[in-house]
Amino acid sequence: MNDHAPAHAATAHTAPNHHVSLLIGLLIVALIIRRQLRTRPVRPRASLIGPAVLGVLGVAALAFGVASVVKEHPLTPPVIALVVATLVIGVPLGLVRATTVRVWHDPERGVLRQGTLITTALWLVSAAVHAGMAEWIDHTAAAGLLGFSTLYLYLCVTYGVQGHMVRRRAAALPS
Repeated sequence: MNDHAPAHAATAHTAPNHHVSLLIGLLIVALIIRRQLRTRPVRPRASLIGPAVLGVLGVAALAFGVASVVKEHPLTPPVIALVVATLVIGVPLGLVRATTVRVWHDPERGVLRQGTLITTALWLVSAAVHAGMAEWIDHTAAAGLLGFSTLYLYLCVTYGVQGHMVRRRAAALPS
């Protein structure tokens, strides 16, 4: 029975961090959805700022997540594969969401974009997919909060892909 006490203690200690991470993730997704539902101009470089900030935060968070795991266990190939998979999964989700964003040319305001209810639903699906992958990663790692530490990088990838595809669609519009 005592052999399992440290594992339970570590799990109990990380539970509040897990809830905070989940709350932060939901808040970020809510802010992204809110922003996407507004009509906004398509700007070639401004759309890169959000993913770049998320990328920087993501590298820092992932480093923290890795450190939290390696204190207890070495990183194993299955854990690394799951981390890579959660980031790769963000690509097709971003591609699909990009097709649901309305893009049009307004003679007075230039090229505009606006997410739809389907875009919102797909953002919620994307968040749920990441939450599931994060749980799987954390369960497989058996220590730390590595899964939820991938959130910012996941958002960087999926949001970046979506933004890139929306900019490509906007550039293809007739003037």
